[in-house]
This record gives sequence, structure tokens and C-alpha cells, in this order.
Amino acid sequence: MKMCNIHTVLVFAVVLAASFTPVHVLEFCQSTDRDCHSHDKTSSDTIKSRWNRTVSNLIQDLDQFSVSCEKLIEAFPIDEVDGNFVRTVKNCIFSRSIPTPLKGPLRLAAVSKDVIEGILDLDMAVTQAEEFLHYASGGRLLLGSDPLAHRYGGHQFGYWAGQLGDGRAHSLGQYTNRKGDAWELQLKGSGKTPYSRSGDGRAVIRSSVREFLCSEAMHSLGVPTSRAASLIVSDQPVIRDQFYNGNVKTERGAVVLRLAPSWFRIGSLEILAQSGEVDLLRKLLNFVINEHFSSISSEDPDKYLVFYSTVVNDTAHLIAQWMSVGFAHGVCNTDNFSLLSITIDYGPFGFMEAYDPNFVPNTSDDEGRYRIGAQANVGLFNLEKLLMTLSAVLSEKQQKEANIILKGYADIYQMRIHQLFKAKLGLLGEEEDDDYLTAFLLKMMEDAQSDFTMTFRQLSEASAQQLHDRNFTQMWALADLSSHKLFSDWLSLYLLRLSRQQNDSDADHQRRMRNVNPRYVLRNWMAESAIRKAEENDFSEVELLHHVLSSPFVTQETAEEAGYAARPPQWAKRLKVSCSS
Repeated sequence: MKMCNIHTVLVFAVVLAASFTPVHVLEFCQSTDRDCHSHDKTSSDTIKSRWNRTVSNLIQDLDQFSVSCEKLIEAFPIDEVDGNFVRTVKNCIFSRSIPTPLKGPLRLAAVSKDVIEGILDLDMAVTQAEEFLHYASGGRLLLGSDPLAHRYGGHQFGYWAGQLGDGRAHSLGQYTNRKGDAWELQLKGSGKTPYSRSGDGRAVIRSSVREFLCSEAMHSLGVPTSRAASLIVSDQPVIRDQFYNGNVKTERGAVVLRLAPSWFRIGSLEILAQSGEVDLLRKLLNFVINEHFSSISSEDPDKYLVFYSTVVNDTAHLIAQWMSVGFAHGVCNTDNFSLLSITIDYGPFGFMEAYDPNFVPNTSDDEGRYRIGAQANVGLFNLEKLLMTLSAVLSEKQQKEANIILKGYADIYQMRIHQLFKAKLGLLGEEEDDDYLTAFLLKMMEDAQSDFTMTFRQLSEASAQQLHDRNFTQMWALADLSSHKLFSDWLSLYLLRLSRQQNDSDADHQRRMRNVNPRYVLRNWMAESAIRKAEENDFSEVELLHHVLSSPFVTQETAEEAGYAARPPQWAKRLKVSCSS
């Protein structure tokens, strides 16, 4: 399929968007079915009956916490070969693989209370126990755990890369909490697996700090994402060539305990189609649909087509949400795209500072394939590869219908972008020039190199009178933008548009805008500052950032003192992030 130019200057393509029915800006589940990522109600009610106790009655002993791998092991053939040695794996979805414990003294560098208590039903007190360090780093297995490493492939930077798989991750099992929600627990950085290729199965402090912080920060921004429960660091030496320039250095190992409703990704299906394992492909599809797409009937002859339509819709929504907060994933390979359309596999990501559609967070991406302005097109490419994979189980008629569905991706994306950016500007109702107003603003921001996050945030904090008077003494991003020769023209259009919103006061639209325009995002310089301290066993800034980013829309004194909403320091421009971690 010929690629369309969806995204030239971030959202200029929204001018093509049609009218649509508004939905909530920060919704999590973006399918047409509100329960698209949940189990069926009968199963959920059965589980909830087991938890007939108060919310405050949390599990206080890790020996009482159990997970299960039975569902996956019973559903699929498991690799017949045992052991963590690297090999080509066939005719299975998972290999059994035992984590390799981290060596040396272990330290709890960070923990998410929201995940520990709100998802895992654990009392925070258990995280202070010695046992927690071992359970959360791979040194001891949870009750019921039969660790698995997942086999998948993927298109990396546009080319088929063959077998990839969990090269440094171990799935511990599934936990179903008191709410009836099922989460798959996984350790990242926990040692070699059959899929480690030439790697050592480890992760280092710098990448682990970034994953922990960004997983939780994205959740607080309202973006669908995997979650992070804890970060354990050790003194175990790990050798890395961070920028692939021959400058090898010794770093320290770390493990993140992370969780998601599912870790299946487009590459999970691709490896089966590429290997001709069609029966197993069909079996995996049926499992994913039955477990995570409850609105799709297992008896529906078009169930694979409906599944594809849902993934197309939800992927468009996810990428639009990335763009609305200036997030660039950095490595949008098919093996990093979730079938449930949640953000997974945080590597060389970055939040854009000065507005630039060509922002590339990953220094390993020499051609800028995954620049922020290309993410929508990359989503289309990945969905095209998913369609090619599904061709093995679709009839000729269904394939034609699937191609029509795929052609609708651009419209879905444009409508979602239209909606999100209207909300960022506080616009109500529909007017013909709304998309022009957004595109005009973004072009000025690009010309003036205006800060993406703070420009929108300060627009949400300024009154109409302040804007009219151009009183930007305490608003550095708006001051930068106001230097543009066309700023007055845009501002007149914007204020006129706001004035036509009946019964909508300054306070009303400012409140709405502040709820969708964060004041704090995980900028690279903030993460780098925390990492440098963490490498010296000072985890105070990791803790501070975790706290601040859990309420990104609320002005916080400690964050202001730390400069998290100030103009980025000059040294931030020299920072580089690569795939090496």
C-alpha cells in the first residue's frame, strides 16, 4: 500500500478532518466497546466474590501473594528445548526461562504506591522487606510462578528482523486483583533467555530509571501504557557501549518489575506467519480476542476482521495521544507495538521541548525514521504489516474489507488529533476554522522554536486580558512565541474564537485547558539529572520526579523549585539517548 503523508507538521493534516462525535479526552480504553480490554462480566464477578474484604485490607505477606502461568501454558505449546542458551525457536509461543538473580547488594531505588496497592493489592510495608528485593529482581519466584520468555519477531526500522523475543525479560505470571483486573507481571533486566541473541540479558540503571519514571508518568497523563511497580538496582557490573562508538564502560545492573494486561504485540503474530505456523497463529489470535476483546464473539465468522478494525482504531487513538503530549517513542518497530494499543517497551523515548516535527529522540535512528512527526505514518506501516500477517487467516473478501479499514486509519487519526488539540486550546463546539487555528499556532511555534509543553500550559494559565495585553512577564514560553511576526494575527483569531463561546468564562476554559495541558513532563534533562544521582546511590530525584509526574496537571512548589517548568538548561541540548541499555 502506498504510504500517505499523514503528518507533515505534527497536526497540519487535521485540516482534512470531518465532524465527529466527541469522546472524553483522557479515556483509557479507546475501542468502540467500553470494556474492550477487560474480561467478560461473569468471570469478573466470580473473581470479585473472592475479594470480599475492605480496600484497606491489603496483603501484608509476600508468601501469600500468588500468580498463575496456567492459562498461557495450557493454551499454547511450550518450547520443547529447556535452558536459557540462545537458539532458534519453532512451533511455540513461549520458552520456559528462569531469571538470573542480580549479584551484589540490592537496593530498592523506586516503588509505585499506586501500582503496589491499587493494582497488586499489596501493603506498601512489604516493599521494605528483604524478601521483596529478591522477588522483584528475579532472585526468588512468586508462589505459582513458572517463568516464561515470549517468542516474537518484528520489522525493525522498516526491515524484517526475524526472531527477536524477550531477550532480557521474564514473565512471572498473571495476577487477578480484587477489582477483577488481570495483569501480567514481568521482570525486565532479569538475565538471559533463548532470545537474548548476543546480549547479556541485563538492563542498566539509566534505562531502568527512565522506564520506571515514564511508565508511571504516561499513566498520569492519561495515555494507555504498561505500568512499573518497582526498580531494584545492584552493584553487578554490566558492560555497555552506550553510543556504539567504541567507548565501552562499566555500568550497574537494574531490574524493573513491570506489568500490563498483556505483552502480546504485532510481532507476536508476525513470527508465526513468517514461519508458516498458521494453526498456531490462529490459536494465538483466538486467545487474544477471547481474553482481551470481550465485545468480539468467538463465533463471529468475521472476528479476525473485527479484531483488526479495533486495533486500527485504537492504534490511531494511541499515537494521537502521544502527539498531544509531545511524546516520541523512539523505536516504533512492530515488536514494540502492543496488540492492545498500550505504550510498551520504553527505550530511547523523548518528550519534545522546542516544537519540531523532525524531533528524533533516538541517536541510533540516523535517518530519522521514528521522528515525532512520522509516528502516525509509522503506525500505518505497522498496521499494514499486521494486515499482511492476518492474510493467512482471512478470506479474499475479508482481506478486501481489511484494506478498506486500513484506508480509514488516517481519518480516525485526524479526527482524534482534531479533538485533542481543540481541547488543548479550550475550544467548544465546532467551527470551520478550528483546524486552521491549531495549524497556524504550531507553525509559529516551529518558527519561533517555542516550547511545546509550556506554550500550551501557559495559554491555559493566561487570562484573556493577559493575552490581549501580551503580559507575559512570568510566561517564558509565550514570550518566545510572541516574538513571531504573525503572533498578533493568530492571537486576534484565538481571542475572537473564545469570545463566541457562550457562558464560557475565563475561569471555565482555563480550568478545562489545565486539565489537558500538563505543566510537567519527563524531559530528558530531568531524567538525566535523576540518573546521574542514582548512579551514585542517591535516589532522591527519582523519588521527586515520580511524585511530581504523578500529578502533572497540578502546579507543585517542589517542582517549581527544581525548575521542572522553567526554561530547559543549556546543557540539556547536548543530551543523547540511544538504543543501548
